[in-house]
Amino acid sequence: MTDLTSNEGIRILKNNYIGHLGYISQSEPYVIPITYYYNPSDNTIISYSEEGHKINAMRKNGSVSLQVEEIVSNSNWQSVLAHGTYEEIKGSNAKHLLHLFAEGVKNILNVKEHKHPEFISEFSSKTYSGGVPVVYRIKIRDIKGKRKET
Repeated sequence: MTDLTSNEGIRILKNNYIGHLGYISQSEPYVIPITYYYNPSDNTIISYSEEGHKINAMRKNGSVSLQVEEIVSNSNWQSVLAHGTYEEIKGSNAKHLLHLFAEGVKNILNVKEHKHPEFISEFSSKTYSGGVPVVYRIKIRDIKGKRKET
């Protein structure tokens, strides 16, 4: 295994939209899949959620991580782990970031998975279907990654 450079780690974050969010609740670690968008303009991860366990836990302990991988096979993969701080966004800033998130994920889907606009509009409508979501970003402090190729 070899270490990824910071730029390689950012490339993995930038080219994907599903990752595993790590957070702490009552001294117990949790890891769950989330949809995210990496915002290169301020080196943050944007996401949203309904109110619940994850949001309540991150409000109490803002130290979080996001792990993203690209796996070709057991002997050919890359993985990046970004550590950062949870920040809840409100008002017009939340609306702006939610739009940025939807457009960013839409672009990744177009390029990476060749999804059609109908699928993307379904995805965008789900973003708003559960009422007003909690929009948040993760301010990245540190990025580390590994690669295995044989």
